Amino acid sequence: MSDKISTTIASQLELPVISAPMFLVSSPEMVIAGCKAGIIGSFPLANARTTCDLDSWMTQITEELQEAKQENPKRKIAPWAVNLVVHRTNKRYEEDLKFIEKYQPPIVITSLGDPSPVVRIVHRYGGLVFSDVVNLSHARKAVEKGTDGLILVCNGAGGHAGTLNPFAFISAVKEFWNGITILSGGISSGQEIAAAKLLGADFVYMGTRFIAVQESLASDSYRQMLIESSLEDLIYTDALSGIAANYLIPSIEIAGLDLQKLIKKDSFDWSHYKGGNGPKPWKDIWSAGQGVGAIKEVETVAEVVTKLKHEYQIATNKINCGFS
Repeated sequence: MSDKISTTIASQLELPVISAPMFLVSSPEMVIAGCKAGIIGSFPLANARTTCDLDSWMTQITEELQEAKQENPKRKIAPWAVNLVVHRTNKRYEEDLKFIEKYQPPIVITSLGDPSPVVRIVHRYGGLVFSDVVNLSHARKAVEKGTDGLILVCNGAGGHAGTLNPFAFISAVKEFWNGITILSGGISSGQEIAAAKLLGADFVYMGTRFIAVQESLASDSYRQMLIESSLEDLIYTDALSGIAANYLIPSIEIAGLDLQKLIKKDSFDWSHYKGGNGPKPWKDIWSAGQGVGAIKEVETVAEVVTKLKHEYQIATNKINCGFS
């Protein structure tokens, strides 16, 4: 572990896993189920379409997790997290910050920009800020701005993925960073969680593996496409949102777009996802990471975590026995 903080978090977990916040997928029920199963559950604040919805969601999460702790004080109930897009085009940024102050989620994950305003607010109530980064420049900037943890979004991640190899990325980051480190990108099994730990990660960020769970907001069509897809059904392109991301090719074709005619957008605009015409990333064109092949059926969050725990235990036993 990097420090006492990560050790404290780990003591509340059954597995060193963060269920990644996924736009239009992560739900309050998914967060609650994850935390009850012993992994960090998270959701993007933007998934609550209005501030009234957001108020309701955060109330539901805090109350249900508190009840679970009271019912069984010895049970490991993981902390929960929210994700805030700090890009200048997020028109609800200031309002969402107020809800962070009100509900005080233990962990706030920042994306696409400067985390320092969030750090100031979250540190006041004793929470932690993790920042997702795709390269060394972004990682150094996040450290300078006071983030508590770096989420290294590597090649193979769903959504806005990076291009760096996880071996090389984590090694380079460890040269200047000894804080909490989370590895992301194509991680879908307990064996891969164990491998990430060997590389020096404190936790892993796992999104795609949880898209098809019963508690998610994904449509049945999306779930079925995931079950039927492999990593060969993915395309990594910046033509759909302005930032390179992994998408399911079948969903692009169903949306009526020609893969050969996709043209890079001039810029990224977060507000685009809430208005405008034409097929939209995440709503009409679905994302997945390179670990999509691990999805074989629709399960509950708890069932997925149970499988991951079993795989993780087998992997760690092999490591402890010298890979014999």
